[in-house]
Amino acid sequence: MEATDSTRAFVKDVKRVVIKVGTAVVTRADGRLALGRLGSLCEQIHELNYQGYEVILVTSGAVGVGRQRLRYRKLINSSFADLQKPQVELDGKACAAVGQNGLMALYDTLFSQLDVTSAQLLVTDNDFRDPAFRNQLSETVKSLLSLKVVPIFNENDAVSTRKAPYEDSSGIFWDNDSLAALLALELKADLLVLLSDVDGLYSGPPSDPHSELIHTYIKERHEGLITFGDKSRVGRGGMTAKVKAAVYAAYAGIPVVITSGFAVDNILKVLNGKRIGTLFHRDASKWVPQGEVSAREMAVAARESSRRLQALSSHDRSKILLDVADSLEVNEKLIIAENEADVAHAQQAGYENSLVSRLALKPGKISSLANAIRVLANMEEPVGRVLKRTELSEGFVLEKTSSALGVLLIIFESRPDALVQIASLAIRSGNGLLLKGGKEARRSNAILHKVITSAIPKSVGERLIGLVTSREEIPELLKLDDVIDLVIPRGSNKLVTQIKTSTKIPVLGHADGICHVYVDKSANRDMAKQIVLDAKTDYPAACNAMETLLVHKDLLENGILNELIMELQIKGVKIFGGPRASSLLNIPEAHSLHHEYSSLACTVEIVDDVNAAIDHIHQHGSAHTDCIVTEDHEVAELFLRQVDSAAVFHNASTRFSDGFRFGLGAEVGISTSRIHARGPVGVEGLLTTRWIARGSGQVVNGDKGIVYTHKDLSLQA
Repeated sequence: MEATDSTRAFVKDVKRVVIKVGTAVVTRADGRLALGRLGSLCEQIHELNYQGYEVILVTSGAVGVGRQRLRYRKLINSSFADLQKPQVELDGKACAAVGQNGLMALYDTLFSQLDVTSAQLLVTDNDFRDPAFRNQLSETVKSLLSLKVVPIFNENDAVSTRKAPYEDSSGIFWDNDSLAALLALELKADLLVLLSDVDGLYSGPPSDPHSELIHTYIKERHEGLITFGDKSRVGRGGMTAKVKAAVYAAYAGIPVVITSGFAVDNILKVLNGKRIGTLFHRDASKWVPQGEVSAREMAVAARESSRRLQALSSHDRSKILLDVADSLEVNEKLIIAENEADVAHAQQAGYENSLVSRLALKPGKISSLANAIRVLANMEEPVGRVLKRTELSEGFVLEKTSSALGVLLIIFESRPDALVQIASLAIRSGNGLLLKGGKEARRSNAILHKVITSAIPKSVGERLIGLVTSREEIPELLKLDDVIDLVIPRGSNKLVTQIKTSTKIPVLGHADGICHVYVDKSANRDMAKQIVLDAKTDYPAACNAMETLLVHKDLLENGILNELIMELQIKGVKIFGGPRASSLLNIPEAHSLHHEYSSLACTVEIVDDVNAAIDHIHQHGSAHTDCIVTEDHEVAELFLRQVDSAAVFHNASTRFSDGFRFGLGAEVGISTSRIHARGPVGVEGLLTTRWIARGSGQVVNGDKGIVYTHKDLSLQA
């Protein structure tokens, strides 16, 4: 069972929840109350109350609030002479007494606005030594919860007999984290949520870029390996105290989640089964396979394997690809069976037809993929190729060579064939690879990954290509800018936009595939019909399918436009119009001219001439692929020169914008970026360059003793 499945499993039975909120969440850095976070907390508790949960709150923050108030009081009541004296730290117990009053007044006000009633319960360590107190506590809380009242607990620091209440870690409980764990046990809670100022438990200090969020704490694996950072800026616990309390409660039978109290709805997400923060559970070791590796471990393993791959000869790298092609064909029946299961599940789940179409591996697809890999294997060696040789000075030669990028992270939706293309390109270009496919293709991706990695020799290692199975791993992967070199998202506009805003790693891809076909007044009638129909109906879900048909105004008068529309409608294409076309042709107006249908639908618009078509494409297109159909050579050249898209065609369907059709062997995606690769990205788009210099003892020495020749040399040494 995966950790995500286990999280959903235990939250199904949760009825009573203890939530502990720390001082760092309750207060801002200046000591004042964080009203926004407290408001969000109260709104979530109100929602839980409404859903029928029994919620018990343990809150810190009284000492911090009291200290801030007393400092202000002291300041306004001090004379100038008083201010010159050394300032004495305020008494902590006095701060607690003053702050508790203000803290509870705020909770009461916030809950009252939500029609929720709260109750204050102050306890001390000594109280729990009395069995009668413990029995009465349970009865009181039971009564409050039956009345839908939220009990709010805090340690009564004002009268606590502990000698050093902010340092002592002895007794029945010693801070509000351990108090929350104790109350969870005493009150027979089903879940304990500890809110922190970070996302959860990390393998090291959260500020360290090498630290990773631990989604499921496994005592046998993580105890002793975690490096804690500094103690909390306020309060007395910090993450060390939270982990100690979480382990105590979890191994006594109460699941615990440590998560951020800064997010607006993390508590609700936890109870909805989302993989948020760090889960502690006594059965955690049974949920996570022993061989499971973290996101960082997977990326590092891919980099190490890629270096071993690059060390192989060109012949050996080609042989790996040929073995992969053979393995695909040998396992075709197994692959198709798993793919059919994915397609059936997607249809039952009600996925859109365009997604189901992209998901299906149609007859002959495996053979086609295998043949494409063989073409790739027989291409000229791309890695280590000398691109330029220059003599810097006599006996000193500099070479510019092609080199693998390192580790690629590809996040793609629907198309399992993309996994095969991407993996083969990574192997050919000497790169390590991490793949994250959509859940709708889970079975297909798993079997394809297994088939491909089984063909990778042990000298390289099957961890050259890692398959990420959990969506929750993506945020962690996107943080690994020190070990992942390029992210390529293949999917919806929403996916690409989310990736671009969530990482420091360079992102290569296109957000939209809004492709245009412009039919000029001089276009050949039959050619125009063939191109328009192919561009729209050959594979409507593809990113290089036509989404907008632009036509010269003269074609309205001579009937060609009507013929084009009729031909499209016969093929089942739903027609929408731009402002001009919808008015003149009486067809439904498109809600946007910047729209990717990815289905049998398109927009038609009428323009005055080629210049108007170019302007329309620049204003409403996505710089993917655009085409002109014309017999006028000058008009064609104007269109080809001025349309600023990754691919621009004359008298050819936009569907040709494809890595395989371009002779690249395969493609990892299509890029509309203007940096690095653009258009269909094959092997060359996955390479960078290195400079290699061969000298004979040269030194700079202020450039005094060296004569630069900068002579271009033959690429052959």
